[in-house]
Amino acid sequence: MHELKAMMAGSVWEVCVEVGDKVEEGQDVVILESMKMEIPLASEVTGTVKEVRVSKDDFVNEDDVLIVID
Repeated sequence: MHELKAMMAGSVWEVCVEVGDKVEEGQDVVILESMKMEIPLASEVTGTVKEVRVSKDDFVNEDDVLIVID
């Protein structure tokens, strides 16, 4: 089980996956917005999305878990 964590505080601009989606290593799964910059976060593993813990416009802090991939 792999947890994708926020690398910085910011707002969720877009969630690119849903529970059950298959993802590849390097695929963008969440896009954060901070200081008017869009920062894509890519999956570090290949697998299936088990949990999506954020929604568009949520505010996240550094190290918050955003997506769980199995």
